[in-house]
Amino acid sequence: MSTDSSTLPVAPPAVPAPADVIDLTDKRARRPLSICLLGYRSAPYGGGQGIYLKYLSKALVDAGHQVDVISGQPYPHLDPRVRLIKMPGMNLFETGLASLRPHHLRSWTNVIEWTGKLTGAFSEPYCFGRRVVKYLKQHGRHYDIIHDNQSLSYGMLKLQKLGFPLVTTIHHPITSDLKIALKAANSFVDRILIRRWHSFLFMQREVARQLHNVVTVSQRSRQDIAAAFAIQPAAIQLVHCGIDTEEFRPMPEVDKVPRRLMATVSADQPLKGVSFLLEALASLLPRYPDLELLMVGKPKPGGDTEQLIARLGVGDHIRCVSGISTEQLIRHYNEAEVVVVPSVYEGFGLPAGEAMSCGAAVVSTDGGALPEVVGDAAIQVPVKDSTALAEAIAQLLDDPQRRQELGRAGRRRIEELFCWHRAAEQMTDYYWQVMERENG
Repeated sequence: MSTDSSTLPVAPPAVPAPADVIDLTDKRARRPLSICLLGYRSAPYGGGQGIYLKYLSKALVDAGHQVDVISGQPYPHLDPRVRLIKMPGMNLFETGLASLRPHHLRSWTNVIEWTGKLTGAFSEPYCFGRRVVKYLKQHGRHYDIIHDNQSLSYGMLKLQKLGFPLVTTIHHPITSDLKIALKAANSFVDRILIRRWHSFLFMQREVARQLHNVVTVSQRSRQDIAAAFAIQPAAIQLVHCGIDTEEFRPMPEVDKVPRRLMATVSADQPLKGVSFLLEALASLLPRYPDLELLMVGKPKPGGDTEQLIARLGVGDHIRCVSGISTEQLIRHYNEAEVVVVPSVYEGFGLPAGEAMSCGAAVVSTDGGALPEVVGDAAIQVPVKDSTALAEAIAQLLDDPQRRQELGRAGRRRIEELFCWHRAAEQMTDYYWQVMERENG
């Protein structure tokens, strides 16, 4: 077996907390940076982390930097100017436990990953960290910055100890996901399995407390990360996510589909609040019998969402799509009369920002950081309130002028506050701050 294990280093000394606002006024000596972004699982349609890697790497290349992305499976979709370095693991969520082969046993990391899945744990972040340490020790000394996208693995502490300039993005603490999943669990056995799968949180807490340079994507996430991981809020840098406003755009040539609602959701994650949207849909159908919900994301066969659809009798009014291209997604945003974001919690809320950038009228909950993103350019309702959700949707279905006003206001808000070029500039300033501090 290979000996590519990483060890948990002693906690480093405290470092000065970064300022809320990055202001490095002397930029005359700035040069393009060599940046390495890390993502243990970066599916472009499986969640915000893959989207974050795709657009941040593109914006950094647009700013003149050289960017590599090291990712485990499923791999991200990247701008052709960004080099993808594949760091394959066993990908057991797609291949299954029976995919173990004799050659896998030559790597202790593979054995850990397979055993973790066998016992119901989620070992991918830990194993990705081990593989990355081994690779970067041999091939990574030329990078100016290593930027980890929330693997929060012990390997990141190893890189920090080895002298690599490391920045870590934490989108939101997974402790929020755990609490919501436990509340939604149907049985004691389900709760045991959920706790087992989230056992990686112990590693994340230990790692987060010892990282020198942490960045997050919203004020709400900064507060929640500080509380969950016992970090001072002032030690967490804020750089908002962006939206590619050139790509996510209004399409005047596309006609609205009458009575079309749209939601971009991970259908079986309680965090995303799909059950409340389905209940709202059921309550609206007597009034709007031609109502249609387009869900970007498919429920698991036989899962909780599929069962709820059957109980409510709304299956004929739901169309599910997945694995679509970005251009198809943009067209769907433009076709919808109302885009709904029913999430119980969001660390940022990319679907809301994308819809607003496309000029869509949005109904959003006030979960997590969503109020920061939508502001007064959407109708906001309390989380877990299907009645309020239905009332807000009905308001917009009955008022075309209000839909148009919100669509225009949403587009303006995203252009002014959440552009990826602005995010890349702020992130670059933070990279320089980190480099200057660590280089003395």
